Amino acid sequence: MTDDALRRTTLHDWHISASAKMVPFAGYDMPVQYKDGIIAEHHHTRNEAGLFDVSHMGQIILHGQEAWKRLAAHVPSDVMGLKPGRMRYTTLLNDWGGVIDDLMMVRPDAGNDLWVVVNASRKEVDLALLRKNMPGDKAEVPARDLIALQGPKAAKVLRQYCPQSAELSFMYATFTGIGNIPVMLMRSGYTGEDGFEISVETKRTLDLVALLSKSPEVKPVGLGARDTLRLEAGLCLYGHELNEKITPVEANLNWIISRQRLSEGEFSGASILEAEMLNMPERLRVGIAVDGRAPAREGAEIRNAEGRPIGIVTSGSFSPTLNKPIAMGYVEHGYSEPDTQLQLIVRGHPIPAHVAPLPFVAHRYARKMAA
Repeated sequence: MTDDALRRTTLHDWHISASAKMVPFAGYDMPVQYKDGIIAEHHHTRNEAGLFDVSHMGQIILHGQEAWKRLAAHVPSDVMGLKPGRMRYTTLLNDWGGVIDDLMMVRPDAGNDLWVVVNASRKEVDLALLRKNMPGDKAEVPARDLIALQGPKAAKVLRQYCPQSAELSFMYATFTGIGNIPVMLMRSGYTGEDGFEISVETKRTLDLVALLSKSPEVKPVGLGARDTLRLEAGLCLYGHELNEKITPVEANLNWIISRQRLSEGEFSGASILEAEMLNMPERLRVGIAVDGRAPAREGAEIRNAEGRPIGIVTSGSFSPTLNKPIAMGYVEHGYSEPDTQLQLIVRGHPIPAHVAPLPFVAHRYARKMAA
């Protein structure tokens, strides 16, 4: 795709004015970094508050219970029982249990609308599936953007303009206002840090970003740091850890699977997932700590200690927080236990490594305290 054919988010000119380096991503012209660079942006998010434009992602509103049921037919999680004010991570599955997309489903209030936030590269596929055998207006694509504010200072910043934000815990959502800007606010994110994702009408996006940027704790962060942050947090990226040939069980996402729905078998691929959970899949997603300083990139071969190929790296980078290389990948299930010795083939040479627990950096979500 040429630069002229790339889509632009509402904030495109704002990114340019902030000295962003733009790159193609999922059909969009997106900021990979700003003037301070990826490592500085990464550390800023871990210590202050990073502002992310994630408007390339898709937002779909499902109107009414019949539309919800259409989604439920393809996900292993409980859709119909999602309580008002709650949100849930899940996966859209094909008939073989493979992941069509991973997504957030959000019920901001007690009404009959269910919001679904999907990956940019998959939103047309997802929308076609959800609209199949259903009136198109039951799955609406609203004119809205998505902005993320992530980091330990995010709550303090947002509280200045939205006191109600202090009442939200991790994986809760609500309709509210930031200043005089109406938003759908979610306490969630893709960095492992506390933070918020904010759905806003496109006509108010620039106002929202200008308001949040007034705080000295807030700096813009590009896709480069977003990727190193999510890798440290052990979070999957579609097209890397997830695709239509990988199941949630293989991806170590068993926690998203409703045991009741699995026993009922009323979603795509249910029998496949049930068999994998009973008998163990052939491969599993693992974290990998790499010895030395050379990072292993996507596609690097994983071997056991004796040199036999047993898997492949799906994501790899140098961790700014840990100051060492880390990776995720898939290995034969017999080699998935922590501290299992591995070899990674980097530039044709074997590099010592071992299986490491995920996440690499502890999550700092603002979870609701038990009563």
